[in-house]
Amino acid sequence: MTFGFASSSAASLSTAVSASRLLEPAEWAAAGIPLLRNPREVVSGLHARHLPRPSTAIVAVLDPDERLCASASFTRRPAPPDGWMFRNALLAQLRRVIPHDLRRRTPVRTAILVYCREGDAGWTEEDGAWMWGLRDACTLHGLRCGAYVTLTHDGWHVLGEGRSGRRPNADSAPEPFATSETPPLAPRTGGPVSEVLRRAAAR
Repeated sequence: MTFGFASSSAASLSTAVSASRLLEPAEWAAAGIPLLRNPREVVSGLHARHLPRPSTAIVAVLDPDERLCASASFTRRPAPPDGWMFRNALLAQLRRVIPHDLRRRTPVRTAILVYCREGDAGWTEEDGAWMWGLRDACTLHGLRCGAYVTLTHDGWHVLGEGRSGRRPNADSAPEPFATSETPPLAPRTGGPVSEVLRRAAAR
C-alpha cells in the first residue's frame, strides 16, 4: 500500500462535490421559504441575545406565531465553505437546544439562520453553502426551512426576499429587549385581590 498526495483529478472531484452543496439564489427563491412577518423584530431579538460578530452563526427555531422557541450561536471555523460541514454544525446545535419534530406529518416549527459576516449584502458561495446546510439540517430535524439572513456592517438582509434594514448590524450595540421583542402580556385581572383594589380605588 502506498500513500501520497491526491491526484489533480481527485482534487477537482472534491471541489466539484463541495460546489454542489450550495444553493444558488434562484434555487433558494424557488424553494418556497416562508416569509418572516417582522424580520427586524426577529433579527433584533437574536442580536440582543447573542451579540454576534463576523463569522458568528445564529440558528433559531420559531413557532407558528413567530415566537422564539430556542436559539444557539457558534463561530464558523476558518475553512472553505462546504454545505455538508455547515449542515452538521447546524444540526448539532439544533439537537442541543430543542427536540426534533420528525414524528409530525408536516413541520410546525421553522428554523432560520442569521449569519454575521464581512463584505457586502450580495450573495456569495459561502451564503449558498449555508442555505444548503440549513435546508438539509431542517429536513433531518423535522423543521420547516426558514429565512437566511446576513448581518454585515451595512445592516441585515433577508436573502431572496429583498428586505433589509440598517440596524442591527455587525457593529451595532444590542437594542434593549423591550424594543426588540413582543411587549410583555398585560397583568391578569380578576379574583379577590383585584376586587379589593377596585373597591378601594372607587372610594
